[in-house]
Amino acid sequence: MEIAIILSALTIGFFTGFHCLGMCGPIALSLGLSKKNQAKFHLKNATYQFGRIFTYAVLGAILGIVGEAFDMVGIQKYLTISVGIVMIVLAIFTFGSPNFASNVPFFNSFLLKIKMNLGKLLRKTDYSSRFLTGILNGLLPCGMVYVAMTASLAAGGVWQGAAFMAFFGLGTFPFMFAAVLFGSLLSIPVRAKFLKAVPVLMIVLGGLFVLRGLELGIPYISPPHDSLEVIHNASEAHKMGDHATCH
Repeated sequence: MEIAIILSALTIGFFTGFHCLGMCGPIALSLGLSKKNQAKFHLKNATYQFGRIFTYAVLGAILGIVGEAFDMVGIQKYLTISVGIVMIVLAIFTFGSPNFASNVPFFNSFLLKIKMNLGKLLRKTDYSSRFLTGILNGLLPCGMVYVAMTASLAAGGVWQGAAFMAFFGLGTFPFMFAAVLFGSLLSIPVRAKFLKAVPVLMIVLGGLFVLRGLELGIPYISPPHDSLEVIHNASEAHKMGDHATCH
């Protein structure tokens, strides 16, 4: 995965953190963690955060499988370009109703089960409950997560898709961790100002994916198809060598 894509995932995740403060902040503030033992407080906070990131990585891996299937039939470059265009279009136009997911019957039922289980987990304070809370939190509908998932579709494969979403999740980590630590950090007007940068970053990331799909030979941004084949073949040869060594 190109360093430019990784940096874009981290940056979009970081600015998405301002959005997360408003959407997921109430859940974070409802964890009921005690500050009497600072070490346990920070560890349980981190456990919750990594639960969210784990969910993002799994979702990225699933979409990476789909992207890899496109690669197997030789149309990965067209998928990458299409994803880039979709991201640019999403940045220009609105996402529509913020509660659109709840209007889908099947998804509405799914969300209801998640919220019920979240309610049960929030009454517990052990580490596994905090991790599971993070996992379920990562499944709640979020427009910015959907944008990142769209990008992971064209990341290049299972591990690449998982890595992209993990870096995105790590980008959201600072503000969400601080939300649990300090409560509501920033006022709504301040968060709104920072969120204005998100569409710009989406356009930049979309442009990077379009360039990546065009295979223009630009180092780290748009590598030629031949170089990708060399890397893939070298990886396969290394795996075969390891297999032969075992016998």
